[in-house]
Amino acid sequence: MYKFIIATLLSLLTTASAVDLIAPIPTDMHLNQKKVELGKRLFLDPILSKDGSISCATCHILSDGGDDNMKFSFGINGQEGNMNAPTVYNATFNFRQFWDGRAKNLKEQAKGPIENPIEMGHTLKGAVEVLKTNEQYKNQFSNIYNDGITIENIADAIAEYEKALTTPNSRFDLYLKGDKDAISSEEKRGYRLFISKGCIICHHGVNVGGNMYNKFGIFKDLNSTNLGRYNVTKREEDKYTFKVPSLRNIDLTAPYMHSGDIKTLKKAVLTMAQYQLGREMKESEIDAIVSFLKTLTGKMPEIAK
Repeated sequence: MYKFIIATLLSLLTTASAVDLIAPIPTDMHLNQKKVELGKRLFLDPILSKDGSISCATCHILSDGGDDNMKFSFGINGQEGNMNAPTVYNATFNFRQFWDGRAKNLKEQAKGPIENPIEMGHTLKGAVEVLKTNEQYKNQFSNIYNDGITIENIADAIAEYEKALTTPNSRFDLYLKGDKDAISSEEKRGYRLFISKGCIICHHGVNVGGNMYNKFGIFKDLNSTNLGRYNVTKREEDKYTFKVPSLRNIDLTAPYMHSGDIKTLKKAVLTMAQYQLGREMKESEIDAIVSFLKTLTGKMPEIAK
């Protein structure tokens, strides 16, 4: 079924205009600045972890792509995870959160790591009680929320901060907005190949991905040890299915895939061509697509500094 869908979509896309397949990141997110400031403080503070050693920023390093450039991240007591940490940048544009899509939005996602035993290892109730012992937090929450410090308000503030973590005005965005000299002829060729080879089937929209699920290994078995979406739904058809990742700032977020097994962008493109699209590519074509992907690196927001 997947192979038929890909063949059908590819035949349509290769004859379609490139316009509107990818949209620029909006520059105005309509944010509540008080919540953003509180969310930033919570994001950077290890107080939400049980032993006070891990913050959101531990695995999502804002100065380096919004991930940690590791295969798997480490939580409290040096425990190693089993999924590659995705970037937090532009996560607000994802249709679901986490690789398996178990969180429907940023607010729901923000609660997960707090009570994950191998991440922050706390309880939601325990995190609330710890924050209530801090007078600065008590005052800051009471100035924003009528009911003060609650887990819903903690998640709401973190989510509002993460909404601010967008990276607009990449060179490709400027190209889409009309600056035809913003990217080179080789990068334009890479974009055309990105469309004609079928990458655009899964990687489109504002986030160049992040808006659908797909099976990992359609034309060849990638031998994933993680069952992906199946872990959430328990449906047989969801085995080895994952949320398609965003390609925004992809040049900064190696290693790649949910498994963190692929170290270079060039290898990632080659692997996806063979395993997801069932086609071989010339090295010059892969290089051109990589050059296009590098134009998706945007401007880091001031609030992240």
